[in-house]
Amino acid sequence: MEQKKEEEVLRLIISKAWEDANFRKSLIADPVKAIENLTGAKIVLPEGKTLVVNDQTDKSKVYMNIPSEPNIEDIELTEDQLEIIAGGGQTVWLDLVDNLFPALKNYIIV
Repeated sequence: MEQKKEEEVLRLIISKAWEDANFRKSLIADPVKAIENLTGAKIVLPEGKTLVVNDQTDKSKVYMNIPSEPNIEDIELTEDQLEIIAGGGQTVWLDLVDNLFPALKNYIIV
């Protein structure tokens, strides 16, 4: 599926979850079935993987997801990133944190 269609499907799923509490409950309980029923698209996850949906609609909470630890062997850094690391910089880590936790960074005061 091309990226534009994937984005459209994600927008559809999220907007449906915002407006339909029953769909949101079914999305949390059985995400693959709920998405397939809504979109007609077939969801094929890699073997051994499951899809987990967390309801983060409570505006009184700030959510933080702990991502899986990256496999360092598979990471390819740009020349600029390698130079930063060689110079003792932490910009790569800060960029990663900014991308993973965009809302949370607004609440951290150092």
